[in-house]
Amino acid sequence: MLSLRRGCSNGPRQETIETTYNFDGPLDIRATLRLSMMWVTAPWMRIDASGAWYAEHTSDGPATVRIRKVDGAVKVASWGPGAERLVAAVPELLGLGDNAVTVAGLASDHPVVKRLIRDLAGYRMGRSTELYSPLVTVALAQKVTGKNSSRATANLVYKLGTAAPGPRDDLRLLPEPKLLARTPYYELHPLNIERRRAELICSIATRIHALRRAVRMNGPDALAHLQKLPGIGPWTAGVVCGGPLGHPDAVPVGDYHLPNFVAFNLTGEMRADDATMLELLEPYAGRRGQVARMIKGGGKKPPRMGPRMSVVDIKGR
Repeated sequence: MLSLRRGCSNGPRQETIETTYNFDGPLDIRATLRLSMMWVTAPWMRIDASGAWYAEHTSDGPATVRIRKVDGAVKVASWGPGAERLVAAVPELLGLGDNAVTVAGLASDHPVVKRLIRDLAGYRMGRSTELYSPLVTVALAQKVTGKNSSRATANLVYKLGTAAPGPRDDLRLLPEPKLLARTPYYELHPLNIERRRAELICSIATRIHALRRAVRMNGPDALAHLQKLPGIGPWTAGVVCGGPLGHPDAVPVGDYHLPNFVAFNLTGEMRADDATMLELLEPYAGRRGQVARMIKGGGKKPPRMGPRMSVVDIKGR
């Protein structure tokens, strides 16, 4: 149920838009957002005692929402030029619609999966209506360590990005797409982003309309559509389709850790490749990506069997 109420925030004088959404069934906001964004370092998202805060660039401008579950309903407050558009996107973001993908109907005899179904009963696969921020950050994670991609994202956000609208001062947005699109690669080198990834994220910033078309596509079409963009391969497309786009069968192939997570939790084997992972997930066809995310988010980490990948600082190179 959408009923907008306007007011003034407690921070800098910005108009606040508020609404309430009703829903049926269990809902775990933290798990829903965390598993959606698990491959993304997001300075534009915070989850704490005050609620879940999420900021994004929309077609109407930047906006921030605060999402809270109160008395069995979702309370939303939003700030910024794109506030109404981001408020309207919350039901999809949290998977509140009639066609939402929840853990209901997901059955397994495997003890690990049975436990995850129980522990993550409120996890819903939501869908983001904007792919710019998640795709840029997933692109920055290509072929580097998690620490390297997190550092690059933070550098980009704090050097060229902007403060998100609203009362919080710890939410930051990526540079506005038009700004990033015209940024030469050598200006990103000091931010620990080498030329290949720099040119890739600048290219993504020029294709906002193509990204918005992907939002309404089914899983296979969205996967194929994203891979038509230069520099976007199966791993990047799979991460985005199975996370921000909420397609339950999308499994990212080519991931450094995911096959090991899946194999270790389902068989006890400490190492696996993509083919083995997909074979193990085949009993969950149609929801393979959902199960893989549940395992990576709530399963046991496989033991490490070698030195960690080094975090390379390229700024002085």
